[in-house]
Amino acid sequence: MSDAISLAVIGGTGIYRLAQLQDVEAREADTRFGRPSGPVRIGTLGKARVAFLARHGEGHSVPPHKVNYRANLQALRDLGVRRVLALNTVGGITDDFGPRVLACPDQLIDYTWGRVSTICEEDGADVLHVDFGDPYTPALRKHILDAANVTGVTLVDRGCYGATQGPRLETRAEIARMRRDGCDLVGMTGMPEAGIARELGLDYACLAVVANWAAGCGDAIEITMAEVLANVDAASARIVDLVTVLANAGQ
Repeated sequence: MSDAISLAVIGGTGIYRLAQLQDVEAREADTRFGRPSGPVRIGTLGKARVAFLARHGEGHSVPPHKVNYRANLQALRDLGVRRVLALNTVGGITDDFGPRVLACPDQLIDYTWGRVSTICEEDGADVLHVDFGDPYTPALRKHILDAANVTGVTLVDRGCYGATQGPRLETRAEIARMRRDGCDLVGMTGMPEAGIARELGLDYACLAVVANWAAGCGDAIEITMAEVLANVDAASARIVDLVTVLANAGQ
């Protein structure tokens, strides 16, 4: 088994650890952008070393607009990570994206504001104009879909993720606008994470866990955290086998 970390997983709402990791060690990091949301936990899945970081902190103490996305990704890069699988808990907007669906989106629209969204923020930093036409690394998306096929996990192989500011959920009118814009999914953490990963030269893709219908969609009446967490728990039970195959490919 190589000492190199094959894959990093960033966990979203309701996904605060990978219980199946073996021989886990915790790394506290302090990066050029400050401290990440919590410790990076490194262990083994099969023959591969895998890193896990809880985006909101392990006690869900960091709201989406205050996540230090730069520090989170820099901490992983400093550990030698080159592939990042982002687990994002989302709401479903269009018909194929109901609760408990897993999706591998291929596009996104950024509706966030006021967040530090680039590693070029500081005076004197090199100005980067990265190609972002395909916001998720196509090769990594393919590997995720291949792993899903191997493990029999059903994924929707498409989707446009709309990233909103949060932490409140969206109004019905906002979701109607997002539907008109072409969004299939809505979440609060898809950006600037994806853009910063591209600037840092990381392969990055999203595995979206649909926790609820967005406002005004499906049979949504009122969205509760109990519903969200129950759906995330049910859907995420299928993720570990996929992550194991993804991490061990080529080991």
